[in-house]
Amino acid sequence: MIQIVAIKPFNDQKPGTSGLRKKVRVFQQPHYAANFVQSVFDSLSGFEGQTLVVGGDGRYFNREVIQVVLKMAAANGFGRVLVGQGGILSTPAASHLIRSSGAFGGLVLSASHNPGGPDEDFGIKYNVGNGGPAPEKVTDAIHARTLSIDSYRIVDAGDIDIDTLGTRELAGMTVEIVDPVAAYADLMEQLFDFPAIREMIAEGFTLSFDAMSAVTGPYAKEIFERRLGAQSGTVRNGTPLPDFGHHHPDPNLVHAKELYDRMMGDAAPDFGAASDGDGDRNLIIGRNCYVTPSDSLAVLAANAHLAPGYAKGLTGIARSMPTSGAADRVAEKLGIPLYETPTGWKFFGNLLDAGMATICGEESAGTGSDHVREKDGIWAVLLWLNILASRRQSVAEIMQTHWATYGRNYYARHDYEAIAKDRADALMAALRDRLTALPGTANSGGTVQSADDFAYSDPTDQSVSRNQGIRILFEDGSRVVFRLSGTGTEGATLRVYIERYVDRHGKLDMETEDALAPLVRAAREIADITGFTGMEQPSVIT
Repeated sequence: MIQIVAIKPFNDQKPGTSGLRKKVRVFQQPHYAANFVQSVFDSLSGFEGQTLVVGGDGRYFNREVIQVVLKMAAANGFGRVLVGQGGILSTPAASHLIRSSGAFGGLVLSASHNPGGPDEDFGIKYNVGNGGPAPEKVTDAIHARTLSIDSYRIVDAGDIDIDTLGTRELAGMTVEIVDPVAAYADLMEQLFDFPAIREMIAEGFTLSFDAMSAVTGPYAKEIFERRLGAQSGTVRNGTPLPDFGHHHPDPNLVHAKELYDRMMGDAAPDFGAASDGDGDRNLIIGRNCYVTPSDSLAVLAANAHLAPGYAKGLTGIARSMPTSGAADRVAEKLGIPLYETPTGWKFFGNLLDAGMATICGEESAGTGSDHVREKDGIWAVLLWLNILASRRQSVAEIMQTHWATYGRNYYARHDYEAIAKDRADALMAALRDRLTALPGTANSGGTVQSADDFAYSDPTDQSVSRNQGIRILFEDGSRVVFRLSGTGTEGATLRVYIERYVDRHGKLDMETEDALAPLVRAAREIADITGFTGMEQPSVIT
């Protein structure tokens, strides 16, 4: 029996760059999750009898919301829902399942790299039929609907067993519980030279993968330990937990410090990696060699042809605007286009669908390709392993060779977290007011050549996205970028991106902190960060 539940709209359900993210306690309010899900359905058309994919990263409150989604999908006319067993689906695996099953779309229940637990974060993101995040026109429509909605539709039925593989029926809709790992692992085996990687591991190559008690544990155990033959225990923190074992599942040097310390120790494995809450980000560390996400993108693009799935070469490379220009130089040498987009994977989807780009990446540790329409942490690790198996060099040697060929982009991101939103907005407004006055001025970083508020014109549909981040470019090619993040759930996060390029004839072995020190001072001076935020130091440096 279908119930129509009267509801008053909520005024705080505007999706960010990766869906709606709030504290669990917010989502636990009566009708809150249902209001947003119905707003998604009301913003779509043509899904009657179609397939919906549902799954998430296993964080606290996932299972409860999946039951709500199933009953609402049945009440709204979907014909079939595919659910990852136990409610588990990494974000890239969800993207693959949407694409391979011909689904109308999918709901991914995750707050990505944000912490989980009853007092932490939860999220819902709608992905369209290409497997990628909904474009802005869809999320704008969803938000508009959340402000006017007055009811939602839901089936009055008991909960569905989501832990046992197989098919069930719910009010005339088919619910199919599927293996969340197998199809994704099969795809990876098609893209990469598993025999070569297996041989390298059998010869003594060692690796360590930290799943951070998040969604990639089952994927990593299946791929690295079972299919590639890495020893048992290679995958650490491999069981997904609702609170991620009290970890913060963000694969950076602060929250993956245990892995970093292990890779810098005397008994370090040859290769270390980690992924985040929902499996779309990655951390790459060689023995005594941390690889920045921007450098990783460049190395993967330069060497992708070594993997069977990319043997024919790349059609183009895309990077988010705050990501360093390291990949630009690879694209130039390969003679292929480089696309600079706003932050948010949805901007890459159009380029991938149009065949204009093959590999994409963001400085926030997300890299991926046209195999799905999301960034993909396990994919990045496997491409690195394929490169190592082919070149038979260490990570450090590969990085040194890369810098000697292309030069080096010294790069860091400073995050100032949980800033009062009015203060963060005031800081950005003050910066925008100064844009025309900054060129020609001098500061600790040198002389400013130009300054702008980045706008992007999509080459596939000519849509324009404005106010995507403030860029300060210096005469020597260095730059500082200021941007407010849309992925947090509490206050605002100011991200400051600092970059200095040194060509291949310059000093390539500086410590990043030393190379960037003048630009760090310049960023603080230009934006008056302490004055606006009261913070003397960033919360996190990556």
